[in-house]
Amino acid sequence: MNAGRARGAASRVPGVARRRWRRARDGVAYALFLGSVVVGIAGLVTLLADVLSDGLPWLTWRFLNSYPSRHAEESGIRAALFGTIWLSALTAALTVPIGVGTAVYLEEFAARNRLTRLIQLNIANLAGVPSIIYGLLGLAVFVQVLALGRSVLAGAMTMTLLVLPIVIIVSQEAIRAVPDQFRQSAFALGANRWQVVKTVVLPQALPGIMSGVILALSRAVGESAPVLAISALVYLTFIPHSVNDRFTVLPIQIFNWVSLPQASFQGVASAGIIVLLVVLLAMNSIAIWLRNRYQQRY
Repeated sequence: MNAGRARGAASRVPGVARRRWRRARDGVAYALFLGSVVVGIAGLVTLLADVLSDGLPWLTWRFLNSYPSRHAEESGIRAALFGTIWLSALTAALTVPIGVGTAVYLEEFAARNRLTRLIQLNIANLAGVPSIIYGLLGLAVFVQVLALGRSVLAGAMTMTLLVLPIVIIVSQEAIRAVPDQFRQSAFALGANRWQVVKTVVLPQALPGIMSGVILALSRAVGESAPVLAISALVYLTFIPHSVNDRFTVLPIQIFNWVSLPQASFQGVASAGIIVLLVVLLAMNSIAIWLRNRYQQRY
């Protein structure tokens, strides 16, 4: 009996050691992950604190309602702010119907053949192309070949090319997430393909589609390389009144202020960064509200 107890105790020792090792390993992994989160949040808080401390004294109504100037005290962001609003609105108007329509066709109507797989592969590859390539493409096609000039329309079409793959891919994933039983039930009630897509698939996939639109428009607002190739303007004393007018955007204006040698322009650039953050948060808030509303509805 004593020998059996000894063997049982000996067999439990490796099990206890393994459990302790697992707990120690889990603790180390948890500490690493928590440390990564803390470092990321700390860096973000530090950047925000630095930007707010430098930019808030310059963030006045005169700054929002003035045009750029050679003097920091007289510089404003009116032209870049209205240019960003014009570019974002026109990009959304072009991207959403084209991107969602492409995703619906590929998922619900297109045949599963080699051509469809080739299209899917190209869309996935286009999502990883550097943004400056789209800027050069827009400069060659929209500005020179189509003779649109360095206008808001040319910039919006270039941004549409940039963010369209993101909208298509995310919209496809949202459509795939709709349970197939919903489609079969609608077909059993006598609905045709388009009626199923319009009344069943799209309402269910709309929250996911809105997420893709949020990401796409946020990237479009924050990009500077494609717009720099199209616009190349950092000093404007007017705002766009039509899609054919010249324009500039917030990232380009901020970059111009940062590159100036005068120390006072660093505060002006920080104020511009605050405005850009507010624009991004406002756009994302509206899109998130729409997504949550339709998510609760359906």
